[in-house]
Amino acid sequence: MYTDPNHAFLASVEQRLAADGCAPRWDDWGGAPVLVGRRTEFQWSWMATKLHLFTVATAVPEITLPLVERFTQDAMDYAKQHRGSMVTDFRNGAAVFPVLVSPRVERAAMAWAEQDQRSRLSCFARPVVVDTTHGYVGSFRGSAVMGLIYSDHLVRKAAQYFHPQPPHAPR
Repeated sequence: MYTDPNHAFLASVEQRLAADGCAPRWDDWGGAPVLVGRRTEFQWSWMATKLHLFTVATAVPEITLPLVERFTQDAMDYAKQHRGSMVTDFRNGAAVFPVLVSPRVERAAMAWAEQDQRSRLSCFARPVVVDTTHGYVGSFRGSAVMGLIYSDHLVRKAAQYFHPQPPHAPR
């Protein structure tokens, strides 16, 4: 059992990813341990497209605006490189939750994560900033023009992985 809130949060995300079939594993990104989970889904309601959903999470000493921007770009690059040998087109998308966890978070970094989804051709990122000191998780929870058909799904997955509801008391 983790007593450090950063590692406890990451362990809970790892459990939720495993329960959702994302096959979480730990990678080394430049000497830092990074939790990576992935799942691929197909839905007719997405105009018969596949979505490759990645979660990339790590704990850091402090979350700054430049750090969350760079980590988001790195996570998007990772998702595009690892979604398989398919051709990049509008029938296959990649989405990624770049997750940074820390007891120290700049307000600008939190605001940036909550502001909007970040998009590139066939790749969408919804950064997640976790402030373990205040127990707050910030992320964009709205709809975005790019990737609109996936928006509701991404909001549900973010809630499932990072904003779990407490269990209901028996009646």
